[in-house]
Amino acid sequence: MSDTTVGTGRPFADAHVLTDLGDGRFRVALDDRWAIGSKAFGGLLMVLMAKAGLARLTADGAPALDPLAVSADFLRAPDLAPVELEAVPLKVGRTISSVAVRLLQDDRLMLHATVTAGVLPEGEPVWETDAGLGPEPDPDAADPSAQPGVSGLPTVCDLRYPATALPFLRGETGPPRMSGWVRPRGEEPDVLFALLSGDILPPTVFNLDGRVGWAPTVQLTALLRGRPAPGWLRVDSRSRTVSGTQFDEDVTVVDSRGRTVCQARQLALAPLQR
Repeated sequence: MSDTTVGTGRPFADAHVLTDLGDGRFRVALDDRWAIGSKAFGGLLMVLMAKAGLARLTADGAPALDPLAVSADFLRAPDLAPVELEAVPLKVGRTISSVAVRLLQDDRLMLHATVTAGVLPEGEPVWETDAGLGPEPDPDAADPSAQPGVSGLPTVCDLRYPATALPFLRGETGPPRMSGWVRPRGEEPDVLFALLSGDILPPTVFNLDGRVGWAPTVQLTALLRGRPAPGWLRVDSRSRTVSGTQFDEDVTVVDSRGRTVCQARQLALAPLQR
């Protein structure tokens, strides 16, 4: 398996093909379509670390496992170039296993994560909050891929936003909250795509004061709660506190059945005031 992946019409599946180097080490070339500007998209980096951790556990004789939680420190932002991942099991248990994953580029540590693995529940939840958005995009939902010269995420997954969700694009302000629908192209969403979707929306602070720019993640923890049903995923993101240069985001990802499949919380840095 080479670092160069031939397109299959499934850009998400193509983006997380790892080359196994042995002894818990993996290589992957970061896809420049899964990017924010010139830097790799954090949601995809979470997927790569989860997949490397699960692969290491399986290589050590564990049964096929699901990611239950991924907690990552974003130390540096990787460039759109090859990276290596190193996975070291911390515990292999009967119900829960844990593995540490390091993502390196040119021998520099870029991200460090702990992946918690087990088996996702299959039954209906005893309690769940309302999904908010409907299961399908509204007829007037905004499609960012229709904009001229579009690049990045809208070219590799289907994204839709409610007409009122992005006041910053209209030169207006609003509360630090975002929502939208997302699905992979050429395939149905799986657990890894649910993980990626916990970081798919624009930063909430764009709406707060119209300040748009790079908002790097400092720490991101995602909990996987179930396997997504086919169809669109609904994503809601909101900030509880915006203070100084820092803000938080709480994200809930709900599938077409109305079941929560991912919950994510991150600490990030707001774009600099211009």
